[in-house]
Amino acid sequence: IVGHISRDSTAIEAREKPLKKPTEVAQEKQPKKQGRPKKGEERVKEPTRLEKQAAGMSLPEMLDDLPKPCDVGSKKNAKGFKTSWTGYKLHIDAADGGIPISCILTSASSHDSQSAIPLATLTNTRVTNLYDLMDSAYDATQIHAHSRELGHVPLIDTNPRRDKALKEELANESKRRSVANYQTPEDQRYKERSTVERVNGRLKDEFGGRNVRVRGHAKVMCHLMFGILVLTADQLLRFVT
Repeated sequence: IVGHISRDSTAIEAREKPLKKPTEVAQEKQPKKQGRPKKGEERVKEPTRLEKQAAGMSLPEMLDDLPKPCDVGSKKNAKGFKTSWTGYKLHIDAADGGIPISCILTSASSHDSQSAIPLATLTNTRVTNLYDLMDSAYDATQIHAHSRELGHVPLIDTNPRRDKALKEELANESKRRSVANYQTPEDQRYKERSTVERVNGRLKDEFGGRNVRVRGHAKVMCHLMFGILVLTADQLLRFVT
């Protein structure tokens, strides 16, 4: 039994050209209808990848559906500046003590939330954990629901998105708690999420995650898994000694 599973992703830079996305021919491209639908008209909305996963896809189907080619990804760093890289994105589930449990490699442009459900399903076949710790990138109804279906307690940072009122309320609540020196039990548990960030750092600094010299999804995944294997063994030996 594992107390907390911390989930996060890290950028993996690769020495290969990003895959060019196919351009649609103007004649084949059907224009989207503007405005409200007419009375009695039903427009079929294509379900998102997250909605498809929550609808009951099997684990192999979810893994096959995730994007895998090398492309360009971008995100904000800890200081709030936008950074970009060419390569992939490694999604990791880490248990207490910095022990990796499951990993999935996707395209760099893949959003973190798209790998949450398959990663949680994969981890659930290996360990029994009590809490799922994730940042605001994973704040989605489907991910909350899936975590509860597995018998876990989801502790996910709230993402206000474009709701300015909610964003302001969260900031004010954080200030009030800081002044009162008050923290909820959920806040204390959420601090354990730094575990996966240390795993990401060790993988890159000590076990070859920053020096990928092979090309292609399969080879890059193999290279990273050798590093994860040694990292896991090193962490387990620390508990023994």
